[in-house]
Amino acid sequence: MTGADEHTPESIQTPDTVETRIGKLEFTDGAPSAETVEKVYDQLDFSRGVEAFLNSFQGASIAALRKGFLDIGVKDNDFTLFSDLMDSQSLFLTANCDTVYWWGFVDLSDGPMVIDVPQLSPPSAILGTVDDMWFQWVTDFGLPGPDRGHGGKYLLVPPGYEGPLPDSGFHVSHARTNRVTALARAFMIDNEPSGPAAEVKESFRVYPYAPGAEGTAIGTYLAGDGPLAADAEIPQTNFVECSGKAFNTIPPNDYSYWELINEVVQEEPAEAGDPEILGQLASLGIVKGKPFAPDKRMKGILEDAVAVGNATARAALFAPREQEGEGFAYYEDSDWRNPLFAGGFEFLDPPPEITADGVVAADSDGARKINSRIAFFYLATGITPAMCMHLTGVGSQYLLATRDSDGNDLDGAKTYKLHLPADIPYERFWSVMLYDNQTRSMLQTSQPKPDLGSQSGTVKENDDGSIDAYFGPEAPKGAENNWLQTVPGKGFLPILRFYSPKKSFFDKSWQPSEIEKV
Repeated sequence: MTGADEHTPESIQTPDTVETRIGKLEFTDGAPSAETVEKVYDQLDFSRGVEAFLNSFQGASIAALRKGFLDIGVKDNDFTLFSDLMDSQSLFLTANCDTVYWWGFVDLSDGPMVIDVPQLSPPSAILGTVDDMWFQWVTDFGLPGPDRGHGGKYLLVPPGYEGPLPDSGFHVSHARTNRVTALARAFMIDNEPSGPAAEVKESFRVYPYAPGAEGTAIGTYLAGDGPLAADAEIPQTNFVECSGKAFNTIPPNDYSYWELINEVVQEEPAEAGDPEILGQLASLGIVKGKPFAPDKRMKGILEDAVAVGNATARAALFAPREQEGEGFAYYEDSDWRNPLFAGGFEFLDPPPEITADGVVAADSDGARKINSRIAFFYLATGITPAMCMHLTGVGSQYLLATRDSDGNDLDGAKTYKLHLPADIPYERFWSVMLYDNQTRSMLQTSQPKPDLGSQSGTVKENDDGSIDAYFGPEAPKGAENNWLQTVPGKGFLPILRFYSPKKSFFDKSWQPSEIEKV
């Protein structure tokens, strides 16, 4: 039993003054002075602002993506299409120029919507995912989805919907928000995107669900369990060609960040968001159903919070603290890393292991990996289990690096070499692509598609089957086909991609070199 003398009033008295990082705090008989109260609440609002920025970034990111689409005339239920691939003209968080993208926002506010996914002519296929407006995963389609690449109809059901649903014939998913985003990529055929792009434009459809039509049995109607209707006419989906277009989908890092995240809070159901994150935003004046109108004091605090939050996100991404357990190194003593392997697509637990006995879940500590979450969403868009599962032959895996083998940040004025040992672990293709540190979008140089990989057929192999890739302002002599251009005065980061990875990626028996300064 604890002795009573340890709980005397004198042992828990507050000092009259306390020196802190926010200045001198003064108390009178334990009560804070008016000046101390003001300092404390300024600090509380500032700290909550920083945390709210870091924790709600994924919501702002998807809102910025939709705004970028609207700015070029891509309305909800329309889709962008990159028939000639993406390039560095458009600003997207680490998008690629290896696959045919199409991307859009589907409005569920008037009821369920159907996404009709085609089967593409082999060897092409679709990797697709649907996320909600807080970047929470809803479903996959294509190879990782329930259609497994054979095509199928996906029914997206809005929150609160109580109407009839089909008996069968649809892959049904319930969304938590009134809009969702559908992101899809198709593999090229012989390094040519036009064939898969044309098939997508001809066959991919998004349209309202007709209750009681296809998918509903006559017996269901006769039993009084649903309506009966004729099949509705399916309109052609509107695609907006975006290859070579310059537009911006990157979240802001100034005061307008708060205005953007307020739009998400106002437009989506309160229950769709994480209560803890919504609580942080509410403490700053961003509350569902109420106007966001901060006074001069709060606006100044929020401007500072964005600046510090932005710096913190960059630190988590570019300089993770490995020794404190906050890093995401994939190999021991390596700069190659991936934030998703720390907490999986929900940022809770590492992805399960795939063994001869089946799927083995990782031990859970119950903690949300919040540094992993901000590092990932500050870098990328779209979230799905297919991006971090330990399953061979399906999905895609990524590794990024920001430092050279000496631990220095990558410098666009210097030349570097990356050695890829033989037998690169891929079934579909591999690539390495360069991104601008500031925008986290493709690096803009005289190479509009800053990409090296197996699809081009021009990358030169060494005699042993290994490959040396070079990054620098000018190509080393004789290495022109293995060179990606950098820009003096501009930092950059490479991302290695493995589509349909092999076992040697997951067991780490294959490992790229660190990035070495030449």
